[in-house]
Amino acid sequence: MAKTKERVLHRARSAKPYVDRALHDQELRENLKRAFTAAHEVYSELIGRRGVTGIASRVATDKEIQTNLRTAVEELRRATRRLQRRERHRARNTVLLLTGIALGVLFNPVTGPETRRWLKEKLFGGGGEFGYEEATSGDGGAPAE
Repeated sequence: MAKTKERVLHRARSAKPYVDRALHDQELRENLKRAFTAAHEVYSELIGRRGVTGIASRVATDKEIQTNLRTAVEELRRATRRLQRRERHRARNTVLLLTGIALGVLFNPVTGPETRRWLKEKLFGGGGEFGYEEATSGDGGAPAE
């Protein structure tokens, strides 16, 4: 019994983002309403005919029914994409790509030393060596003031 309860709780937790999105996403609700309206119109037109052959011939020949079916399918697809949207990480992926390219250029054994030298000149100026100098006075390593 505990396994069943755990499964139900897991399913409920996994459905929560979809339910939240359905409740708060106006565009998703509009897509679903349009899909339902189009499907309802198709159903209303076809319900009068009895038999599969009559319905199939009506769907095959009636342009309005075909348009409504197309609209219903398209709106359901939009609603599905909207409901299942995945977070996009374009900015993060771009930064990672550019960082990887920069590191590849800087640490390439062929071009790296020259590129690092050029970058050091551009960032820190052309004169002198860049390095850390110890600024100590003669009193046991205390920094000079």
